[in-house]
Amino acid sequence: MTKISVIIPAFNEEQTVAKVIRDLKSVQYKNINLNVIVCDNNSTDNTKIEAEKAGAKVVFEARAGYGSACLRGIEELKKECPDIVLFIDADGSDKPQEWPSIVSPILEKKSDLVIGSRVNLTKGALLPHQRFGNFLATFLLNIKYKTNLKDLGPFRAIDYKTLIALNMEDPDYGWTVEMEIKALKKGFKIIEVPVSYGVRKGGESKVAGSIKGSFLAGYKILFWVFKEYLK
Repeated sequence: MTKISVIIPAFNEEQTVAKVIRDLKSVQYKNINLNVIVCDNNSTDNTKIEAEKAGAKVVFEARAGYGSACLRGIEELKKECPDIVLFIDADGSDKPQEWPSIVSPILEKKSDLVIGSRVNLTKGALLPHQRFGNFLATFLLNIKYKTNLKDLGPFRAIDYKTLIALNMEDPDYGWTVEMEIKALKKGFKIIEVPVSYGVRKGGESKVAGSIKGSFLAGYKILFWVFKEYLK
Protein backbone atom coordinates (compact mmCIF):
# COMPACT_ATOMS: atom_id res chain seq x y z
CA MET A 1 0.00 0.00 0.00
CA THR A 2 1.29 3.45 -0.94
CA LYS A 3 1.48 5.87 1.98
CA ILE A 4 0.65 9.50 1.21
CA SER A 5 0.86 12.13 3.92
CA VAL A 6 -0.95 15.43 3.44
CA ILE A 7 0.46 18.55 5.08
CA ILE A 8 -2.03 21.38 5.59
CA PRO A 9 -0.53 24.57 7.09
CA ALA A 10 -3.28 26.48 8.87
CA PHE A 11 -3.64 29.75 10.71
CA ASN A 12 -7.15 30.67 11.89
CA GLU A 13 -8.93 28.46 9.34
CA GLU A 14 -11.76 27.11 11.51
CA GLN A 15 -14.33 27.90 8.82
CA THR A 16 -12.71 25.83 6.08
CA VAL A 17 -10.16 23.32 7.34
CA ALA A 18 -12.66 20.55 8.17
CA LYS A 19 -14.20 20.60 4.69
CA VAL A 20 -10.76 20.46 3.07
CA ILE A 21 -9.94 17.38 5.15
CA ARG A 22 -13.26 15.68 4.43
CA ASP A 23 -12.96 16.39 0.70
CA LEU A 24 -9.47 14.89 0.65
CA LYS A 25 -10.63 11.76 2.45
CA SER A 26 -13.74 11.39 0.27
CA VAL A 27 -11.64 10.22 -2.69
CA GLN A 28 -10.63 6.56 -2.90
CA TYR A 29 -7.76 6.14 -5.34
CA LYS A 30 -5.86 2.94 -6.07
CA ASN A 31 -4.26 1.24 -3.07
CA ILE A 32 -3.43 4.41 -1.17
CA ASN A 33 -3.43 5.15 2.54
CA LEU A 34 -4.01 8.90 3.01
CA ASN A 35 -2.84 10.42 6.28
CA VAL A 36 -3.68 14.09 6.95
CA ILE A 37 -1.58 16.34 9.18
CA VAL A 38 -2.71 19.88 9.97
CA CYS A 39 0.09 22.19 11.10
CA ASP A 40 -1.58 24.73 13.37
CA ASN A 41 0.48 27.90 13.09
CA ASN A 42 -0.51 29.37 16.46
CA SER A 43 -4.19 29.85 15.61
CA THR A 44 -6.40 31.81 18.00
CA ASP A 45 -9.66 30.21 16.84
CA ASN A 46 -10.97 26.62 16.74
CA THR A 47 -8.78 25.41 13.86
CA LYS A 48 -7.34 22.57 15.96
CA ILE A 49 -10.74 21.38 17.16
CA GLU A 50 -12.31 21.45 13.70
CA ALA A 51 -9.34 19.64 12.13
CA GLU A 52 -9.37 16.87 14.71
CA LYS A 53 -13.14 16.44 14.38
CA ALA A 54 -12.62 15.91 10.64
CA GLY A 55 -10.08 13.16 11.29
CA ALA A 56 -6.73 14.89 10.94
CA LYS A 57 -3.71 14.76 13.21
CA VAL A 58 -2.84 18.25 14.45
CA VAL A 59 0.67 19.45 15.30
CA PHE A 60 1.56 22.89 16.63
CA GLU A 61 4.08 25.45 15.39
CA ALA A 62 4.44 28.70 17.32
CA ARG A 63 6.83 30.41 14.89
CA ALA A 64 4.72 32.37 12.43
CA GLY A 65 5.01 31.69 8.71
CA TYR A 66 3.73 29.38 6.00
CA GLY A 67 7.12 27.72 5.63
CA SER A 68 7.47 27.30 9.39
CA ALA A 69 4.21 25.36 9.51
CA CYS A 70 5.29 23.18 6.59
CA LEU A 71 8.67 22.50 8.20
CA ARG A 72 6.90 21.38 11.38
CA GLY A 73 4.85 19.01 9.28
CA ILE A 74 7.98 17.57 7.70
CA GLU A 75 9.46 16.91 11.14
CA GLU A 76 6.32 14.96 12.00
CA LEU A 77 6.63 12.94 8.79
CA LYS A 78 10.01 11.62 9.87
CA LYS A 79 8.12 9.37 12.29
CA GLU A 80 6.18 7.82 9.40
CA CYS A 81 8.40 8.07 6.29
CA PRO A 82 5.58 8.13 3.71
CA ASP A 83 6.10 7.50 0.00
CA ILE A 84 4.65 10.81 -1.17
CA VAL A 85 3.89 14.13 0.51
CA LEU A 86 0.97 16.27 -0.64
CA PHE A 87 0.68 19.96 0.28
CA ILE A 88 -2.61 21.85 0.19
CA ASP A 89 -3.85 25.09 1.76
CA ALA A 90 -6.55 25.09 4.43
CA ASP A 91 -8.63 27.96 3.03
CA GLY A 92 -10.72 25.98 0.55
CA SER A 93 -9.37 27.76 -2.54
CA ASP A 94 -8.13 24.49 -4.03
CA LYS A 95 -10.33 21.55 -4.97
CA PRO A 96 -9.04 18.76 -2.69
CA GLN A 97 -10.78 16.03 -4.72
CA GLU A 98 -8.25 16.63 -7.51
CA TRP A 99 -5.37 15.18 -5.51
CA PRO A 100 -5.15 11.93 -7.56
CA SER A 101 -4.13 13.88 -10.67
CA ILE A 102 -1.30 15.50 -8.69
CA VAL A 103 0.12 12.33 -7.17
CA SER A 104 -0.32 10.11 -10.26
CA PRO A 105 2.86 11.26 -12.09
CA ILE A 106 4.92 10.37 -9.01
CA LEU A 107 3.22 7.01 -8.61
CA GLU A 108 3.99 6.32 -12.26
CA LYS A 109 7.65 7.37 -11.82
CA LYS A 110 7.25 10.20 -14.33
CA SER A 111 8.11 13.00 -11.92
CA ASP A 112 9.65 13.78 -8.55
CA LEU A 113 7.70 16.98 -7.92
CA VAL A 114 4.26 17.84 -9.31
CA ILE A 115 2.84 21.36 -9.19
CA GLY A 116 -0.88 21.99 -9.42
CA SER A 117 -1.00 24.69 -12.08
CA ARG A 118 -3.94 26.98 -11.41
CA VAL A 119 -5.51 27.18 -14.87
CA ASN A 120 -9.20 26.62 -14.06
CA LEU A 121 -9.79 29.86 -12.18
CA THR A 122 -12.95 31.37 -10.78
CA LYS A 123 -13.38 35.14 -10.99
CA GLY A 124 -11.22 36.96 -8.44
CA ALA A 125 -9.24 33.88 -7.46
CA LEU A 126 -5.90 35.49 -8.31
CA LEU A 127 -5.52 39.25 -8.09
CA PRO A 128 -3.50 41.17 -10.72
CA HIS A 129 -0.43 41.60 -8.53
CA GLN A 130 -0.47 37.87 -7.72
CA ARG A 131 -0.66 36.99 -11.41
CA PHE A 132 2.22 39.33 -12.23
CA GLY A 133 4.46 38.06 -9.43
CA ASN A 134 3.77 34.48 -10.43
CA PHE A 135 4.52 35.25 -14.07
CA LEU A 136 7.76 37.11 -13.32
CA ALA A 137 9.13 34.43 -10.99
CA THR A 138 8.41 31.53 -13.35
CA PHE A 139 9.61 33.53 -16.36
CA LEU A 140 13.00 34.10 -14.73
CA LEU A 141 13.27 30.48 -13.60
CA ASN A 142 12.47 29.28 -17.11
CA ILE A 143 15.25 31.40 -18.57
CA LYS A 144 17.83 30.19 -16.07
CA TYR A 145 16.92 26.50 -16.02
CA LYS A 146 15.45 26.13 -19.53
CA THR A 147 12.13 24.89 -18.22
CA ASN A 148 8.52 25.73 -19.02
CA LEU A 149 7.02 26.39 -15.59
CA LYS A 150 3.89 28.49 -15.36
CA ASP A 151 2.87 28.49 -11.71
CA LEU A 152 4.08 28.44 -8.10
CA GLY A 153 0.83 26.93 -6.86
CA PRO A 154 0.75 25.60 -3.28
CA PHE A 155 -1.28 22.47 -4.19
CA ARG A 156 1.58 20.09 -4.96
CA ALA A 157 3.01 16.63 -4.38
CA ILE A 158 6.58 15.48 -3.97
CA ASP A 159 8.36 12.19 -3.46
CA TYR A 160 9.27 11.96 0.23
CA LYS A 161 12.95 11.16 -0.32
CA THR A 162 13.17 14.04 -2.77
CA LEU A 163 11.63 16.40 -0.22
CA ILE A 164 14.14 15.42 2.46
CA ALA A 165 17.00 15.85 -0.03
CA LEU A 166 15.94 19.45 -0.70
CA ASN A 167 16.66 20.45 2.90
CA MET A 168 13.91 23.07 2.91
CA GLU A 169 14.46 26.13 5.09
CA ASP A 170 12.35 29.18 4.16
CA PRO A 171 10.05 30.06 7.09
CA ASP A 172 7.43 32.01 5.21
CA TYR A 173 6.42 33.18 1.73
CA GLY A 174 9.43 31.88 -0.20
CA TRP A 175 8.56 28.25 0.51
CA THR A 176 7.02 27.29 -2.84
CA VAL A 177 9.67 28.87 -5.05
CA GLU A 178 12.49 27.54 -2.84
CA MET A 179 11.18 24.01 -3.40
CA GLU A 180 11.15 24.44 -7.17
CA ILE A 181 14.58 26.09 -7.35
CA LYS A 182 16.24 23.42 -5.22
CA ALA A 183 14.56 20.63 -7.17
CA LEU A 184 15.79 22.12 -10.46
CA LYS A 185 19.33 22.57 -9.14
CA LYS A 186 19.50 18.96 -7.97
CA GLY A 187 18.17 17.64 -11.28
CA PHE A 188 14.82 16.35 -10.06
CA LYS A 189 12.02 16.21 -12.59
CA ILE A 190 9.17 18.71 -12.22
CA ILE A 191 5.92 18.67 -14.12
CA GLU A 192 2.72 20.68 -13.82
CA VAL A 193 -0.83 19.39 -13.98
CA PRO A 194 -3.92 21.63 -14.33
CA VAL A 195 -6.02 22.17 -11.22
CA SER A 196 -9.01 24.29 -10.25
CA TYR A 197 -8.57 27.36 -8.07
CA GLY A 198 -11.16 29.64 -6.49
CA VAL A 199 -11.51 32.36 -3.92
CA ARG A 200 -10.92 31.35 -0.33
CA LYS A 201 -14.05 30.00 1.35
CA GLY A 202 -13.57 31.68 4.72
CA GLY A 203 -11.22 33.63 6.95
CA GLU A 204 -8.80 36.32 5.83
CA SER A 205 -6.01 35.93 3.30
CA LYS A 206 -2.53 36.42 4.75
CA VAL A 207 -1.17 37.45 1.33
CA ALA A 208 -3.81 38.90 -1.00
CA GLY A 209 -5.79 40.28 1.92
CA SER A 210 -3.22 42.92 2.87
CA ILE A 211 -0.71 45.22 1.19
CA LYS A 212 1.97 44.13 3.66
CA GLY A 213 1.33 40.43 3.00
CA SER A 214 1.40 40.92 -0.76
CA PHE A 215 4.63 42.90 -0.59
CA LEU A 216 6.39 40.40 1.66
CA ALA A 217 5.28 37.45 -0.45
CA GLY A 218 6.51 39.10 -3.63
CA TYR A 219 9.78 40.11 -2.00
CA LYS A 220 10.58 36.63 -0.70
CA ILE A 221 9.70 34.92 -3.98
CA LEU A 222 11.88 37.27 -6.01
CA PHE A 223 14.61 37.09 -3.37
CA TRP A 224 15.01 33.36 -4.01
CA VAL A 225 14.96 33.86 -7.78
CA PHE A 226 17.49 36.69 -7.89
CA LYS A 227 19.68 34.90 -5.36
CA GLU A 228 20.08 32.15 -7.96
CA TYR A 229 20.87 34.67 -10.68
CA LEU A 230 23.55 36.28 -8.55
CA LYS A 231 25.20 32.89 -8.11
